Amino acid sequence: MITVLPPRTGVASLCEPILRSVPEWFGIEDANQHYLDYVNQNPTFLAMKDNTPVGFLAIEQHFPQSAEIYVMIVHRDYHRQGIGRALIDAAEKHLKSNGTRFLQVKTLSDKHPDEGYKLTRAFYIGVGFMPLEEFPTLWGEHNPALQMVKAL
Repeated sequence: MITVLPPRTGVASLCEPILRSVPEWFGIEDANQHYLDYVNQNPTFLAMKDNTPVGFLAIEQHFPQSAEIYVMIVHRDYHRQGIGRALIDAAEKHLKSNGTRFLQVKTLSDKHPDEGYKLTRAFYIGVGFMPLEEFPTLWGEHNPALQMVKAL
């Protein structure tokens, strides 16, 4: 059974093994350290299975009405078990209760041929996100970003 804990800070040590399990998505060490610093200092949901952390999702609240999934990762060994969906559901419930109306996420655009991110985009579409805008150079010319949004 999957349990998603309420958002908390100071969880980098629990999130690091999850992050390290998917180097094809998170393989830039400077970026990885930035994500770990972020989850240590910002509200982060932890998904647990049998008392083991198996996924996490950190939110950035831009305005009272809008938030962003800053980072979300499910441990490689636990993909396709409903953990990502459980994390999204918990975050949405929390955000709605605080009056947030819109949730966004940025991911790699389909202008980049990466097969892993094709699955990422399909996941977000499957949980109700829609493409909104492409940013060809936000992450550099070789990593076009896609902004996806969802009304809560």
